[in-house]
Amino acid sequence: MNTNFSATIRQSGAVSLVDLSGRLTSFEAGALREAIHRLLKEGRKNIVLNLNALQYLDSSGIGELARSYASVVKEGGQMKAIGLSSRVEEILKVTKLYQVFPEFPSEEAALESFPETGNKNSTRRT
Repeated sequence: MNTNFSATIRQSGAVSLVDLSGRLTSFEAGALREAIHRLLKEGRKNIVLNLNALQYLDSSGIGELARSYASVVKEGGQMKAIGLSSRVEEILKVTKLYQVFPEFPSEEAALESFPETGNKNSTRRT
């Protein structure tokens, strides 16, 4: 079983998608912190966390998710989540983080939930 943690960043317009995989524990929390810090430093404040491949998170991982969320909001951004496994969803419910993280059923739904950010190519209904 591959338990290595990774945080891979992709861009979709003004939104950054961070794909988390593996186990988010105290040993790996720094990698998530660094990824979020780097995005904020670049002025990328609209972030979607894709937790689809996240196998496990412990109290340190939960704490890092909360810290990351607080950092993004403090900078005037938004952080949303997609792809929660039933195990991760249960942990977020128990810790009440579920009430903080807006969760969406798909990447498309999460992307569409962000306010228009000057994207001239967006389709408009008339």
